[in-house]
Amino acid sequence: MTAIPTKIRDAMRDKLWEQCDDLGWMALQDVERARYYEQWTRDKAIGGQLAQVMDARKVRVYIKDSLVKPYVRARLSLNESEVWRLLDLTETDRSLQTFIKPHGRRLEDGRIVGWGRSRDWKSVLMAVFERSRAARSYSAFGIVLLESGKTESEKSRSLVREAASLLGVDKLAWLE
Repeated sequence: MTAIPTKIRDAMRDKLWEQCDDLGWMALQDVERARYYEQWTRDKAIGGQLAQVMDARKVRVYIKDSLVKPYVRARLSLNESEVWRLLDLTETDRSLQTFIKPHGRRLEDGRIVGWGRSRDWKSVLMAVFERSRAARSYSAFGIVLLESGKTESEKSRSLVREAASLLGVDKLAWLE
């Protein structure tokens, strides 16, 4: 396998990211995403171009893991100021540690904050809980879930609220 030229990779990434924005990627269900991965894999300008420099059987995985997954991470990172606002944090609440998978921060005073898509609410809650147990001075302070169509109903949100409460999370909010 030869390396994908940077110029081609960046152009494909930019094209896919623009399409992801247009599609509302963050709110799409897995079935819908799979359909787009398949389309992009078959698209001569995307999958066809990649198949010229890599094993054609690996094109779909490359599109998903190397071109689109960074899109999701970037979009989640862009929401950090909204996370702070929803949790009533200010610029004086300094972050000492940064987490990814899922996104989060440990604040100077030991409070742990986490955020991610509502479809990933279980892993976000458990990550904040686990991180808050790393030291006695840490606490599970707040979680913000970016609505992705998974917890829109009040019944679903009630379940998430109950789980957060049982795990000792002080604040839980949704970013619509």
